[in-house]
Amino acid sequence: MSTPDPREILTPSSLNRLVRQLLDDAMPPVWVEGELSNVARPASGHLYFTLKDAGAQIRCAMFRTAATRLRFRAGDGLHVRLRGRVGLYEPRGDYQLIVDAMEEAGEGALQRAYEALKARLAAEGVFNSARKQPLPAFPKRLAVITSPSGAAIRDVLTVIARRFPLLPVDILPSPVQGAEAVPVLRAQLRAAIAAGRHDVILITRGGGSLEDLWAFNDEGLARDIAASPVPVVAAIGHEVDVTLAELAADLRAPTPSAAAESIAPDGAQLARQLRLLGQRLRRDTTRHLQGLAQRLDSARLRLQSRDPRRQLEHMRERALAARQRLLLAMRNGLANRRGRLATSATALRSQRPERRIAQWRLQLQQAGRRLRHGAIQQQRQQRQRLETAGRSLNALSPLRTLERGYAIVREPAAGHVLTSAHEAAQQARLHVRWQDGQLLATPLPDSLQRLPGPDRSGQAD
Repeated sequence: MSTPDPREILTPSSLNRLVRQLLDDAMPPVWVEGELSNVARPASGHLYFTLKDAGAQIRCAMFRTAATRLRFRAGDGLHVRLRGRVGLYEPRGDYQLIVDAMEEAGEGALQRAYEALKARLAAEGVFNSARKQPLPAFPKRLAVITSPSGAAIRDVLTVIARRFPLLPVDILPSPVQGAEAVPVLRAQLRAAIAAGRHDVILITRGGGSLEDLWAFNDEGLARDIAASPVPVVAAIGHEVDVTLAELAADLRAPTPSAAAESIAPDGAQLARQLRLLGQRLRRDTTRHLQGLAQRLDSARLRLQSRDPRRQLEHMRERALAARQRLLLAMRNGLANRRGRLATSATALRSQRPERRIAQWRLQLQQAGRRLRHGAIQQQRQQRQRLETAGRSLNALSPLRTLERGYAIVREPAAGHVLTSAHEAAQQARLHVRWQDGQLLATPLPDSLQRLPGPDRSGQAD
């Protein structure tokens, strides 16, 4: 680029254009860190603001394309880190920074790292309330991990001295901020656990910025606290400050004083309870002694009532009464037996054998008469049935048929009655029976048998 002629007179526009070209050629993109102020968002979508520090400020512009990529809302007072190129706005001759990237700086970056680590540990269950341990109601020894010169340890010791001065406190000194704090905090926590004499471990410090409290957001420290077999109480910073160490602890207290309140039992309340228990014990003891005295009196009365002389007198009275009951029972028993004997004699007389024999003889005579009468009646009935059966048999007898002129023909060799002439064998001997006699005959020849009409003749031997 040619150097302008010193004798050439420039206009404001040409001068500004020349300066802009020089800046564009000489200044590469740069990173600048500072605080936002005068942030403006017109309808165009561009972002205009001023970046400043304690000694200077620079006007900045971030066009819509770059502004839409922001992951946070830019506002006044926010500490940011910018990347852009230095330029000149020619119409006004204003020196400005054209920003193409912006990110939070300082606490903003730390906050994002905090949120990311918090989400990861929560997903792993490090903050799960189900694994948290309850605090002992009456701890025997307390370990406090903190700065020995800070205000937090003074607050803790003051509260414990007021509430329960009998509680021993072991102070395990450690830095509470800076890069050297994390390894010491973790080492002191492991030492308190290994000692095996502490019921509760308190990790605490006073308030501060996010950078000041950052040591208590260490992942390793949070995991050590979550894995501690001894209950851990954490009170870091103010109530609004929540660190990962507090989330991993078994109990989070808003302040060091509140942590001491939750750990140390209330001595005054315990004293009141002891007084009440003492009163109740005395009252119950008095009531118990009164009950024992009443039982003793009752036992004395029972013992007096069981004096041997009284017992003998009572037994003598019971013996006399038993003797009288025995004599009365014997008299009543003899009278009952005499009455039963008289009743038996009367019954025996009523059952004399002669009288019973006469009754049996009369019964036997009556039975004989009934038997003879029944036999005669049955004989008559049987005779009538026999006569009726005889008449029926005669009515059906073949002999009555023979009386009407019929004959019975049998073939002795065959052994049955012939009902047809064809049944008779040739030259057979036939037996013919009539009402008044019988004879033997032979069948006629076949030629004669075929003559019409019945043939009643036969040839006798």
